[in-house]
Amino acid sequence: MAKLVARRAQRMEAPRELPALKGLPPVLSRDVRVLILGSFPGVASLAASQYYAHPRNHFWPLLAAVTGVPLPSLPYRRRLAELRASGIGLWDAIVACRRQGSLDGAIRDATRGEAALVRRAAPALALVCFNGQTAAKALPMWRDAGYSTLVLPSSSPAYTRPFAEKLAAWQAIGEFLRESASRPR
Repeated sequence: MAKLVARRAQRMEAPRELPALKGLPPVLSRDVRVLILGSFPGVASLAASQYYAHPRNHFWPLLAAVTGVPLPSLPYRRRLAELRASGIGLWDAIVACRRQGSLDGAIRDATRGEAALVRRAAPALALVCFNGQTAAKALPMWRDAGYSTLVLPSSSPAYTRPFAEKLAAWQAIGEFLRESASRPR
């Protein structure tokens, strides 16, 4: 009996290896002027191979309000095409990590994305936005690479600010795009 209890205790104490996860590829084009960086895709997004796939995440409704395009009602590929046509790209501040579940607080062994890769793929990029505080931890690297930066309230359903408050902050993306479109190149 003592051996059985000892084996059970050992199994309970043994650290579980967290799964190694790889993020989604960047959504960029040469004309992208704004890049929105999330932290790392959640379980639903990784399973669907789609950014912001969780149905309660406010990301697509927020960007629909910013761009005037009904993004949530479009097929995923068309959403991405509409974002690029609007001058917006997507990626994550963390491109690989270990994590159980979807919470940012559970992220371990994070590998960050590289600004140099983005600079080559999106030479018109001027503003890097961070979707929440975990993504914003990468802000110094992007600022040091010469980009303007903006920290936005997280679109995650776990971040319980009202949609209207989130949208008020996210409208800065639309303002930037309108201003940059009116400037001579």
